[in-house]
Amino acid sequence: MSTDTTPPLAAVAEDLEDAKAKLRELDGTITDFAGQLEANTTQLGELSDTVTDLDARIAESGGAAEKQERPSAPPFIMRLKSDEYLTELAALRFWVNEFLVPTYFSEVSSSAPWCASWQEHPAAVARLHACWLAFQELTNPEICGLAGPSVWHRDHLDPMVAQLRAPTGQFAGCMTMPDRHQHVLLDAPPVH
Repeated sequence: MSTDTTPPLAAVAEDLEDAKAKLRELDGTITDFAGQLEANTTQLGELSDTVTDLDARIAESGGAAEKQERPSAPPFIMRLKSDEYLTELAALRFWVNEFLVPTYFSEVSSSAPWCASWQEHPAAVARLHACWLAFQELTNPEICGLAGPSVWHRDHLDPMVAQLRAPTGQFAGCMTMPDRHQHVLLDAPPVH
């Protein structure tokens, strides 16, 4: 008995033809990929030229791309020069005295002090001004929608009132009885 495992010559020839066909198919696929790569490289070059052209146009126009600018608001009051500070303080004083105090500070007690001379407390001026700036923005429905006033109360008014009227706040030594005007400036901490 012979155990010859050598495939017949016809089977080897058939396998060789199959391998050649697969190589031709693979060569065709490689050629297709090479054509796609060349087309993509051409498109990438065209895109790069377009970007370069746009960069040149922007540079020629001074970099002025069309932007929507936010409406300008007055800068923070503590950074203003003397005349600007006084003008801004007058506007703030009107808002505080005509709107804020009658609406939100009607109660004056030992647990809820107020100072009619609030403008002499720099920290109070800073807090009130920041709250006023937020009020101007958050009560404009074109900017903030209809929920703006709620956000203003929660995020700005309530924390500001709590700070001003706290037992250690800016008004701690000021009027605690509605009929008795009292104004005390707290000493500033030492700076070394």
